[in-house]
Amino acid sequence: MFVGDTRRSYCAAADLVLTNSRCGSKLESGVQKPRKVIPQVGEDTQNGHLPPGWQSYMSPQGRRYYVNTFTNETTWERPSSVPGTPKSPVTQKNSLPTVNGYHIPGTLVPQLEPSHMSLRKVGCDPHSPGSPSPTRKQNKETTFTINCVTFPHPDAMPEQQLLKPSEWSYCDYFWTDKKDPQGNSTVSGFEILLQKQLKGKQMQKEMAEFIRERIKIEEEYAKNLSKLSQNSLAGQEEGTLGESWSQLKKSLADEAEVHLKFSSKLQAEVEKPLLNFRENFKKDMKKYDHHIADLRKQLVSRYASVEKARKALSERQKDLEMKTQQLEIKLSNKTEEEIKKARRKSTQAGDDLMRCVDLYNQAQSKWFEEMVTTSLELERLEVERVEMIRQHLCQYTQLRHETDMFNQSTVEPVDQLLQKVDPAKDRELWVKEHKTGNIRPVDMEI
Repeated sequence: MFVGDTRRSYCAAADLVLTNSRCGSKLESGVQKPRKVIPQVGEDTQNGHLPPGWQSYMSPQGRRYYVNTFTNETTWERPSSVPGTPKSPVTQKNSLPTVNGYHIPGTLVPQLEPSHMSLRKVGCDPHSPGSPSPTRKQNKETTFTINCVTFPHPDAMPEQQLLKPSEWSYCDYFWTDKKDPQGNSTVSGFEILLQKQLKGKQMQKEMAEFIRERIKIEEEYAKNLSKLSQNSLAGQEEGTLGESWSQLKKSLADEAEVHLKFSSKLQAEVEKPLLNFRENFKKDMKKYDHHIADLRKQLVSRYASVEKARKALSERQKDLEMKTQQLEIKLSNKTEEEIKKARRKSTQAGDDLMRCVDLYNQAQSKWFEEMVTTSLELERLEVERVEMIRQHLCQYTQLRHETDMFNQSTVEPVDQLLQKVDPAKDRELWVKEHKTGNIRPVDMEI
């Protein structure tokens, strides 16, 4: 889905071959959109001052180039100084000569159609799609590479639009690598996202451990309450106060039962779901990590191939230029044949470079696509984790409220009885139970 601008890379490489070779090369490509190339008005358009078969044209950049209509050879220099001018016409069927990616004498401009539309903001030429591709020097100004990943140069293009402009989404903010604060190495943006997920899983586990400790406290508290409710202290108290005291001890047993139920619900409805949520989390994260890492390794390999091909092309062009200079000063009779051989090698090197660039762009596009897909998945998993924890913490508070209400209900009878405590009544009850007679003694008379 996200293939890079093959047309730009192809044409840039072709332009590079032509500029340095001084003898031109032939590139073939599919034709997408016809466009006229207007000959330069001047003495060369008369063709009277050019060898037979040669014509002069002006490139879209405003530079004059020359075309041999017999051999399809192209050159930036006047053909009077170019070797290999044919003695007789040589016909080539189905051949469309090109200069800088533009057809000549057929007046057609080829444009390689991208195989996919891309969400990536590539560093491209600001002109229209039919405009000439920039040279490699211009490419360097519009793009730059960090750790084998190519980015658009901020000075050469407007700011990229975010994929999810209304959100702080993972898929928009983790494309570059970050220097590891612990050392000199770098950490990829995806690795940072992965560490975020693993930390979230650890926090979730620690929350479950916290609830486990709360459960232990509740269980121990319930055990102590139950034991205390069976204590015989002050069991001799009588009357209405004695009834209140007995009810208070019974309320401790009831409260102990409430806390046991609370701890049991905490375990079943809060602790266990926290522990069981995403049981295969680490396994899934490792799968994501390996997949993205493999794509990144492939991208590094493709980038190395591009650099190797670029170096090989430079060497072939230097060799071609050296042999061309040797012919001009006629150092060797074999120079012309060597030039043809060097030209073929230079053309082949240019083709290899374009192929490597295309493979690199494909690898980067695949990495880009998987980064977007996987980061959005990690973003979804994080939202799911937070929502799950929030839900179960709400369950915790609800259970706590219920426990308080249950505790309150166990204390209510105690409150009611305490309101009825009457010392006079207690005295009356006690007297009636323990009285021995109501006749009072009097003084003895003399």
